[in-house]
Amino acid sequence: MNKQVASDGTVGKALELLDMVVAFGRSVRFSEVLEVSPYPKATTHRLLQTLTNQGMLAFDDERHVYVPGMRLVRIARHAWNQSSLAPLALPFIQTLAADVNETVHLAQMENGRVVFIEKTTPETGFKTMATPGRRSPAHCTGVGKVMLAFMDPDRQAAALACQSYEKFTPNTHTGPETLLPELAQIREDGVAFDREEHEEGIISIAAPILGGSNRVIGSLSVVTSTFRMSLEDIEKFRPALQRTAAQIGGEAAVWPYPIAQ
Repeated sequence: MNKQVASDGTVGKALELLDMVVAFGRSVRFSEVLEVSPYPKATTHRLLQTLTNQGMLAFDDERHVYVPGMRLVRIARHAWNQSSLAPLALPFIQTLAADVNETVHLAQMENGRVVFIEKTTPETGFKTMATPGRRSPAHCTGVGKVMLAFMDPDRQAAALACQSYEKFTPNTHTGPETLLPELAQIREDGVAFDREEHEEGIISIAAPILGGSNRVIGSLSVVTSTFRMSLEDIEKFRPALQRTAAQIGGEAAVWPYPIAQ
């Protein structure tokens, strides 16, 4: 029994560290990993070595950096194709992005955090920093708030309990006392807005993607900059955005989607 517990603990630590390395979004040195690791230097090195031995990471001897290993890439590709909305939704979001000439984000939720799973940017559209796989808070993003708003009460409560309410800009919600009334309004309106709540200068309009029994399975947003448009301007994207979200939801009716949590 003790051996099993120890093994599970080691696996959990290794996966936690793997998540930290991948979150950098680039090759990373040991010193950088050590800065974010909650473990001592020797433990961090041992866990990285284990991940490397298992093919989840690879170590570049010339640059002295860690990068995702081919085994991780293969697993991620299969998981992406089988459990993500991305393959199904991609043609629809490409059409939407071309129609509105702005960046379109597709997102789902995992453990109360937004996971961006696809993105399309027209040649002249505003280019955002979000990339597939990137995680962001739900309490301050359009795609996050609209998913929270359309969750059933139990799922919503669980997701809200995961929010840090970190203040990113003067417009960020810092507690449920201001977020909850907005979620109620979002559910009534059918769309959510990011009013420069996560990044100053970035605004968006988002709509929920609803599957069977109107269960929220993801969300879609049109994103731009305040240098290009105002919140009033992006309201014009509402019909096309909601139509596209409904199309994706309809296609997903027979698709074994992962449950947003």
